[in-house]
Amino acid sequence: MIRIGLGRDVHRLVEGRRFLLGGVEIPADKGELGHSDGDVLVHAVIDALLGAAGLGDIGELFPPSDPKWKDADSMKLLGMSWNMVQGAGWRLLNLDCVVSVEKPKLLPHRERIRSSLAAALGVFPETVFVKGKTNEGLDSIGDGLAIEALAVCLLEQ
Repeated sequence: MIRIGLGRDVHRLVEGRRFLLGGVEIPADKGELGHSDGDVLVHAVIDALLGAAGLGDIGELFPPSDPKWKDADSMKLLGMSWNMVQGAGWRLLNLDCVVSVEKPKLLPHRERIRSSLAAALGVFPETVFVKGKTNEGLDSIGDGLAIEALAVCLLEQ
């Protein structure tokens, strides 16, 4: 059996926060505002994986209303989620992601992000792809106020 999963997350960008993407800290003037460390890409990946396996979503497993998850390391949340997915008998065939942000530019950091996600999921980097896009100055993303990530995965059982 195969299943696809789709994940999406959006965060405000604010001064005084680290800019994290796929577990990689990238130099930037602003970072993601979130209850956890705000890694928008990891959050989208978690939702894609959990959704494909029919195991819930990030808000259900790690609710922002629970102080236990305040400033949590998103890569640890990914590890916990991935363990659940694997425990249900699933393996990852591929993961494809799109991150929309005006700056910083993601291309110089893409291979580190791919490697970071692949390592967390126990797959080859070729199994993971990440694309950076801008919103051409449109809406809150284009104004540099927000960042959005989309992730789609294919799982096999």
